[in-house]
Amino acid sequence: MVKRGSNNLNTQSLPRLEVRGICKSFPGVQALRNVDLHVNEGEVLSVVGENGAGKSTLMKILAGVQAQDSGSIVLNGQSVRFRSVSEALDHGIALIHQELNLAENLNIGANIFLGRELVRRGLIDDAAIHERSIEYLRRVGLDESPKIRLKHLAIGRQQLVEIAKALSIDARVLIMDEPTSSLSAAESKRLFDVIRDLREDGVSILYISHRLTEVQELSDRVTVLRDGENAGDLDRADVNHDSLVKLMVGREVSRIYSRQPHAPGDAAIIVRNLVTTAWPEHRLNFEVKAGEIVGVAGLVGAGRTELLRTLFGIDQPLAGEILADGRSVRPNSPSDAIRAGIALVPEDRKQQGIFLDMAIRQNIGLPGLRQHARAAGFVNYATEAGDSVTMMERLRVKAPSDEQLAGNLSGGNQQKVVLGKWLALRPRVLLLDEPTRGIDVGAKQEIYELMDELAAQGLAVLFVSSEMEEIIGMSDRAIVMHEGRITGELPRENLTEEAVMQLATESSESVVEV
Repeated sequence: MVKRGSNNLNTQSLPRLEVRGICKSFPGVQALRNVDLHVNEGEVLSVVGENGAGKSTLMKILAGVQAQDSGSIVLNGQSVRFRSVSEALDHGIALIHQELNLAENLNIGANIFLGRELVRRGLIDDAAIHERSIEYLRRVGLDESPKIRLKHLAIGRQQLVEIAKALSIDARVLIMDEPTSSLSAAESKRLFDVIRDLREDGVSILYISHRLTEVQELSDRVTVLRDGENAGDLDRADVNHDSLVKLMVGREVSRIYSRQPHAPGDAAIIVRNLVTTAWPEHRLNFEVKAGEIVGVAGLVGAGRTELLRTLFGIDQPLAGEILADGRSVRPNSPSDAIRAGIALVPEDRKQQGIFLDMAIRQNIGLPGLRQHARAAGFVNYATEAGDSVTMMERLRVKAPSDEQLAGNLSGGNQQKVVLGKWLALRPRVLLLDEPTRGIDVGAKQEIYELMDELAAQGLAVLFVSSEMEEIIGMSDRAIVMHEGRITGELPRENLTEEAVMQLATESSESVVEV
């Protein structure tokens, strides 16, 4: 096979894929306005922008999920218009969604050829599927047997199966939408190696990510969108954090993290000898004071999410005590936690934090339905509307009105709605699990400003984050976990990446008692 990488780009006369003047609108929203873009053979083109910039809409048009209102798509010099996903696939364009489209109950080979099963004498040819699957798995660096059920693979390996599936239809343009959002550092590194190999094989890759370090590492070029329009393009030599941020938000962002010193109050939540079902051999002890932001750091599988789920009553504690504002509480359900003034913004907002097919107003009003109900249990629409308008203004939710469906909002605005529905209840303790996952740098800054504002008002904030910069930038203190136990606690003045990583990988013999 002739290797065709980015070093040969200047010899190519035509882009493999070109977008010219694409426009797309939805009721009340102009999603794309005269957008241009092109990607060459064997090139990684990153497409970045704030939430709501139009990235996902553009990718869905290229993948046949949606149709443009106007403008053209040119593939290998020929104008095309896709009326379905299958038509885009027939032309060699495949979209790998952030939420993988795989069937966990089927084996790997069946997933790779799902909907395109190989047949022999009218029956599915399992032997042929097995043999062909091995070839595609080898190309993405997976040595798993095609007969293994998908559910037995880690999420990173499932991501590689999705890529193998795209290669099985001979995809020459591969669109990756936030492919590392659920991956560990090791899984991400493996994915990057696969991307580089695909580039060398001449596959064109459109890479969408909010993680700017990934964009810098992988990109041959970057196209930046802002408010549905082209904001600029950067060649590889010009791709750096500051230039990307400036094009994305249209201004200099000199200070992303917003932390002002606040004098902490009394302990808002105290955890004593708490034992979670995930790690029954360890006891957890810590507290968070009113007006304090405490980060929870650790590697994947450290037990951070399980801790928050237990505090919120989703998982039942096996032992221990939780004190909220000095009162002992045992949250056997989220309702118990809410009554104790505890709220949780979960990691997976689409599955656990928001109803996509309901309006903003309904989402914000849901937690308070019982609290604000009128006589005979009827919904108090006046209170619901008032809370909705207040939270949209306070959190600067970008939407035509609170009647907009949550599913039509950008990721950053969906996250604000999730925050708003809990803030409307005026909690005393706010639990945040990966609060800026999958949102752009501008929306992140707004979330950070809100966290600081809430702390200034006396709210206790306990947040989990896998982003080291976020832990260091936002925490008054950081609790570090490793394999279900707290290995140490770091005050802000001692909060460094090296100190966190040492505790996050600590052996049981050197645990720091807190």
